[in-house]
Amino acid sequence: MTSQDSGRALLRHHGDVDAAPGLADFAVNVRAPAPPAWLRTRLAAVLDRLGSYPAAAEDLRARRAAAARHGRAPDEVLTLAGAAEGFALLPALRPALAAVVHPSFTEPEVALLDAGVPVHRVLLSPEDGYRLRPELVPEEADMVVVGNPTNPTSVLHPADVVAALARPGRVLVVDEAFADAVPGEVESLAGADLPGLLVFRSLTKTWGLAGLRAGYALGAPDLLARLALPRPQWPVSSLVLEAVAACCEPAAVAEAAAAARAARDHAAWAVRALGDLVVVPPAAPFALLRVPDGERVRLALRDKGVAVRRGDTFPGLTRDHLRVAVRPPEEFAVLVDALRVVREEIDESVEDR
Repeated sequence: MTSQDSGRALLRHHGDVDAAPGLADFAVNVRAPAPPAWLRTRLAAVLDRLGSYPAAAEDLRARRAAAARHGRAPDEVLTLAGAAEGFALLPALRPALAAVVHPSFTEPEVALLDAGVPVHRVLLSPEDGYRLRPELVPEEADMVVVGNPTNPTSVLHPADVVAALARPGRVLVVDEAFADAVPGEVESLAGADLPGLLVFRSLTKTWGLAGLRAGYALGAPDLLARLALPRPQWPVSSLVLEAVAACCEPAAVAEAAAAARAARDHAAWAVRALGDLVVVPPAAPFALLRVPDGERVRLALRDKGVAVRRGDTFPGLTRDHLRVAVRPPEEFAVLVDALRVVREEIDESVEDR
């Protein structure tokens, strides 16, 4: 394997690899292990229609629901088989130079590199809390990709700072996979009217739909048409279309908002429990930690039945970085206790040398 292939393989590492069956899972950022009962009922009702191809009316219904949720028109919505499909489609926009803001979700960079698109990494600094600095983005970049809130740092960038990256002739891709986990969805650009803006939203995290792959893109109709050009016929299943429609209805949005408020309280508890290991106060339901001898700690936690996400596969982070999903205190205490024991054991082994 070449060094380039090895680097690409690291970028393709995701938390599900760290979370083996039987482990207490703090590596994956999905809020619930399964969809709520009402959503399972909605999805189950679609099973009798699976003998037919997804109909245009189903897609329109889903797009109307998403459009109403964000104050947009239906032709400004593109349903997706998960936000990750949107990233895989980015090369269809034929950027000459893509600037990807890091540390961040790595799939956009992988998709662009695989298609031969030149990528400039914009590395944010831990010294200023991984704050987005638009002046670091090359002027000549005709595509910019940024997460908000950003995975894995859990930083929420001000909407006006993100919007400052938009300009005619540039596509601004904002990954808002965790935006509905932020109370009030503050700093979201989902309803904004900016030149070249493309917002990706995911239903995976909040609704326990990682196995279904459901999401959508928001943007100008001509931009969405260019993005969708390489797609095959019927790219999104009837189950996904039902999920988009259901999760964008007002009752579901209210339920997600309540979950976001609870997650904020859980995150505050987690920060108090973990103390100075937390790199930045988390805006999303996960936290970035910096733990001395982090790789050894991660493997020791695994031996004790606890899975956390390694951080060194994210550009700009090191082997001492770990990402942990925030859970309710009674669940998160498992991680806190295991982490305390592991660090004590490592300290004792060092002293005994």
